[in-house]
Amino acid sequence: MKYYKKLIGKKCYLSPLNIEDADRYAEWLSDADIGISLGCYTLQLSLKKEEKILEKMIERNDYVFGIIDKENETLIGNCGLHDVNNIDGRAEFGIFVGDKSYWGKGFGKDATRLILDFGFNILNLHEIYLQVFEYNPAAMKLYEQVGFKKAGAFREAKVIGGRKFDVIIMDILAKEYTSVFIQDKMLSTDKSKKS
Repeated sequence: MKYYKKLIGKKCYLSPLNIEDADRYAEWLSDADIGISLGCYTLQLSLKKEEKILEKMIERNDYVFGIIDKENETLIGNCGLHDVNNIDGRAEFGIFVGDKSYWGKGFGKDATRLILDFGFNILNLHEIYLQVFEYNPAAMKLYEQVGFKKAGAFREAKVIGGRKFDVIIMDILAKEYTSVFIQDKMLSTDKSKKS
């Protein structure tokens, strides 16, 4: 599979979505741990259904990218910005690392920083927000580490296993984010002009 280096981080890079990866996404999203953490476990995903989902994302011009391990060129998940509102400068962030062997190793954090950089410095967004389930503290910790702050909650909005959980709303503003990719590119361009 050929992937394209759109945004390059320390551990991974982001590549445009590829329809040929639909089977892997369908497999990952059918996994209980992943599906429950994303709130999509009730979906009956087949290869054809996942291909249609990916096609719609591409047609809508959602800014969704595959997360690729730099070292071995392996797709490990995806992340992106959805419902981009260019008038108010807002978008919703989503991410999942589908390959469990990559969990807890910093790939999600690296990919999150890259997509925030893209949103704030290329799309010129003002705010990026997300929704995370109360029962996913590892995700909340990651989001806090990159600068997201709790903005509110939909109380008892998710019912699973007979229990009610809050859906936590978190956000980050452009002025709260420090670039890890785009600003470095701009600085290197400025230095080459001076040489």
